Amino acid sequence: MKIICIGRNYAEHARELNNPLPESPIFFMKPDSALLTNNNPFFLPSFSNEIHYEAEIVLKISRLGKNIAERFAHRYYNSITVGIDFTARDLQDKCKKAGHPWEIAKAFDQSAVINEFISIDSVPDRKSIGFTLDINGNRVQDGNTSDLVFTFDRIISYVSAFITLKTGDLIFTGTPAGVGPVKKNDHLVARLEGQIVLDFNIK
Repeated sequence: MKIICIGRNYAEHARELNNPLPESPIFFMKPDSALLTNNNPFFLPSFSNEIHYEAEIVLKISRLGKNIAERFAHRYYNSITVGIDFTARDLQDKCKKAGHPWEIAKAFDQSAVINEFISIDSVPDRKSIGFTLDINGNRVQDGNTSDLVFTFDRIISYVSAFITLKTGDLIFTGTPAGVGPVKKNDHLVARLEGQIVLDFNIK
C-alpha cells in the first residue's frame, strides 16, 4: 500500500506559503508507517516545534492501473474521505532552503491521518465536493474540489505514468488555504459534505 500526496493543488494555499503554482502535479510519498487510523490520538513528535495540519480529500484506489488515460481515471477509485497530512513546517522550511527532499517533514510516523471512507457515488457532484476542518469548534479550513488546480482524474493519470497504482493505495489530493499549527489537547473534526469522517485529539 502506497500513500501518494499532491502538493500545491489549491491556488490560495500555494500563495499563503509563497509558492508558485506548478505546471504539472507535484507528488511525494509517505510510507505505510505514516498512517494513523480509527480516530486514534496524534502524539506531537519531539523533533519539531511546528506541526501543521493540512486537511485534504483522500482517494482510495480500487483497481490496478498503469499509464491510465485521464478519461478513464474515474474508474480507478470508488471511495473518498478527508485526511490530515501533518507537516513539520519548521523542518520543511529548512529542507526547502537547502534544496533537500521533504521526507523528514512529511513522511514521519502517524503523519497521514484517515478514518471513515464514503462511496464516491454518494456525493452529488464529484467535481464540487465540500470539506471542512474544525479545531476546538472553530472552522480553520473550508475547501471545495471545484478549486483544485489538478482534478482527481488528472492526478491519477499523471501519477500512474510514473508509478503503478494498486488496490488500496491512497492519494492525498492537496490542501486548501488555512493551514496552521496544532498544539497539545487540540480536538480536530473533519467533515465531507457535512458528514463527520474524522474526529481525533492531539496529545
